[in-house]
Amino acid sequence: MGGRRLCRCGAARDPQGIVVAIVISLVALAYQAANPAVRVLGRKPGTNVFRPRSPEHPEDETFPGLLLLCLEGHIFFANARSVGEKIRPLIEEDHPKVVALDLAGVPHLEYTALKMLSEAEERERANGVELWLVSLNPEVLEMVQRSPLGRVLGRERMHFDLETAVAGYLGRGAAEGKVKASKVLESENS
Repeated sequence: MGGRRLCRCGAARDPQGIVVAIVISLVALAYQAANPAVRVLGRKPGTNVFRPRSPEHPEDETFPGLLLLCLEGHIFFANARSVGEKIRPLIEEDHPKVVALDLAGVPHLEYTALKMLSEAEERERANGVELWLVSLNPEVLEMVQRSPLGRVLGRERMHFDLETAVAGYLGRGAAEGKVKASKVLESENS
């Protein structure tokens, strides 16, 4: 039978084929680790379901001035720059007032990535854009809260879920609208 052996079930085993399959799997895992997904989200109308925006769902709700982004995967020193390079053009294209990063799909945030996130927050704040963190798992939340980024964001810019973040954004917009309207009325009455 040469280099092939039979399993108990009678099927041929090919050691080289198994090695090739393992190598392909490792390469795929390395690619996924180095390139975590960054997706722009919209809300399915009439629900609290948020999903990646796509041509199949043009009716999904978006919120002027609010960019909802979903990150998926471990964020660490080897891929943090890549994640930033994916996010930056989305911000430049959308010109939001607030970027809400949904981190529900991020099981771990490594120190270097946290530092880069902190630098990005500072840079965007200088450009008039607020960074909000949403749906942090307990480990990531604790790490952020103990960091300088956590002190800068405070509770106001960390939200339990996307629905809470959107409600907070819309409520803030309504409050700002009332303040602007009252200032207009005051100036007209003067």
